[in-house]
Amino acid sequence: MRIVLISMGIVSTLLGLIGVILPLLPTTPFLLLAAICFARSSDRFHDWLISTKVYRAYVLEFQRNKGFTFRQKLKMLLSLYIVVGFSIWMIEHLYIRIGLIIMVILQTFVLFAFIRTLPASKDNG
Repeated sequence: MRIVLISMGIVSTLLGLIGVILPLLPTTPFLLLAAICFARSSDRFHDWLISTKVYRAYVLEFQRNKGFTFRQKLKMLLSLYIVVGFSIWMIEHLYIRIGLIIMVILQTFVLFAFIRTLPASKDNG
């Protein structure tokens, strides 16, 4: 079981790091999953993960505050809309365009329906 958890943690970490660059891929959930996997399987990997700059930037504040400010949510969505909008403009396949639009709508819905909006005083910029 330990090997499975470490493997899942490594894959989740890699997906989270890719998510930093690609707004289509969420960063925070993958890094949270990696932290859980590493916490149950390897102190060394867990300590490394929670000491990284990416973890502190994307997960630590979310864990502490249990949500994002409205401004943080808008920043996330703006980058998502720019990248996905460009993709929709570049791709000529109708079904892929429809899929991207559905994905953006779902991500927007989840961000506002399931992730708590914090007061502006919690905003870190």
